[in-house]
Amino acid sequence: MTRPLRVMQSFAAPRTTTNPYITMLAQSLRDEPNVELVTFSWPRALFGRYQAFHWHWPEARLAAGSPLRRRLKKVLLRLLAQRHRRSRRIGVVRTAHNPDLPDIADDERALLMDIQADADVVIRLNPTTSVDAGVLVRDIPHGDYRSWFDGHSRLRRLAGHVVTFGQLRGYKGVEDLLSAFSQAHDADPALSLTVAGRPTSAELTARLLATAGAGVELDLRFVPDEDLVRIISSASLVVLAYRDLHNSGSALAALSLNRPVLVPRSASTDALAEDVGEEWVIRYEHLDGTVLREAIAAAERLDVDSAPDLSRRDWGEAGRLHAEAYRAARAHRRSR
Repeated sequence: MTRPLRVMQSFAAPRTTTNPYITMLAQSLRDEPNVELVTFSWPRALFGRYQAFHWHWPEARLAAGSPLRRRLKKVLLRLLAQRHRRSRRIGVVRTAHNPDLPDIADDERALLMDIQADADVVIRLNPTTSVDAGVLVRDIPHGDYRSWFDGHSRLRRLAGHVVTFGQLRGYKGVEDLLSAFSQAHDADPALSLTVAGRPTSAELTARLLATAGAGVELDLRFVPDEDLVRIISSASLVVLAYRDLHNSGSALAALSLNRPVLVPRSASTDALAEDVGEEWVIRYEHLDGTVLREAIAAAERLDVDSAPDLSRRDWGEAGRLHAEAYRAARAHRRSR
């Protein structure tokens, strides 16, 4: 019997407010007999024993409540990166959640680039993610949320009702959606829109409150899963008007509740449509009222009992594929 590989994740033990992707990945790894899951702490990461390390959003390890604490974390992160780079026993895996690095200080950006370059294996959530030539790649699709939402009551689809949800950031285009919805509502006053999620700044909150017009409900808070399931399931259509949509857990959440999504056209959204069904991923070049009304009509032509094909997004299979990636990373590290 193969001895389990001790793998440290870059995330701490999941809590109730943790990104569900992280929580479900952790569970899939606990269920995987060939992996021993270890969650992150600085002492364990710097001095503990493990054979593979898995990075998710390494910039999250720099988050701090004061400049002094951020400088300390920068030092710790640099020490951790050095430990991994010098070791031939620790394979390093990185999931490419985002195509670009965050907008941070130059020295921090350089550190994140070093961490990226040191990865033995890069996991892609979709096949359109660009990676450097010569890097070992494993494609492991983002798992679905069907089991995550089990046990929560759902509402019937409401005709003409549109929903957008998630943590509200500027790049997610909520203001663009409000503008398009205003045009659509002028043409059809029966339409309605719910915006659910906590804005990331007081300035964005003020702009949303000033922009929202007739037919719009703003629910500007952290939305617990029980409420989120009711909100999504009430929709005829979920709109994710991101200005740059690459990997979207929100799209998978909507599809897991059998609700079609309207998203900007890109290589990644085209790939998602091919994977789950073209009719479930409606794409646009430019969002306006006409596009929105046509998308609502297309969504409502779907049978209420139909569902997208999420067969490739099983978490059990994801756990197995992650275990293979960890062993490949360790073998690659030993061969350097």
